[in-house]
Amino acid sequence: MNETDDELVRQAQAGNRQAFSTLIQRHQARVFHFVRRLQCSVDEAMDISQETFLKAWLALERWRPEARFHTWLLQIARNTTIDTLRRRQRQPLDSLEEDYLLIDPCASPLRQLESGRHLSHLEQQLARLPLEHREILLLREVEGLSYIELAETLGVAEGTVKSRLARAREALLLRYRHATGEPPRD
Repeated sequence: MNETDDELVRQAQAGNRQAFSTLIQRHQARVFHFVRRLQCSVDEAMDISQETFLKAWLALERWRPEARFHTWLLQIARNTTIDTLRRRQRQPLDSLEEDYLLIDPCASPLRQLESGRHLSHLEQQLARLPLEHREILLLREVEGLSYIELAETLGVAEGTVKSRLARAREALLLRYRHATGEPPRD
């Protein structure tokens, strides 16, 4: 039987470590990829992911069912990543590794190559955006969080989410068009 996250969290809150282990297995790839795209090396993303789950385990008693578990977990991952980035005060990586690109395996080889190039340019430009823009785009476009979940995760008002998201999308689009030589559209 596949238990919901809520059921597993309640079991874990009661001390069932296997239930929490199931939550880790269910969400570790999502957390890792989110952290990785926020400008961490693979090794650093693995460390931050582990730290995220440790923090989640230690704070599990404070989780409430009105918050979706994966949203709560991404908030912990976000805060842990930001703390790490602040500590190292490092410039963004030039580009992300290609194995993290999402390419349709059913497309023709030519189409895959073209998609890969577009995604590579997009990933490179995303990596160059300020952290505030990167994180909101990743949480919305990759993780699929709603505006309400974004507001909760980022600790801002829903109106701020909408304006920040619009600015982030515009900045990414401008960078992408500039990098690819695509003319601006009206």
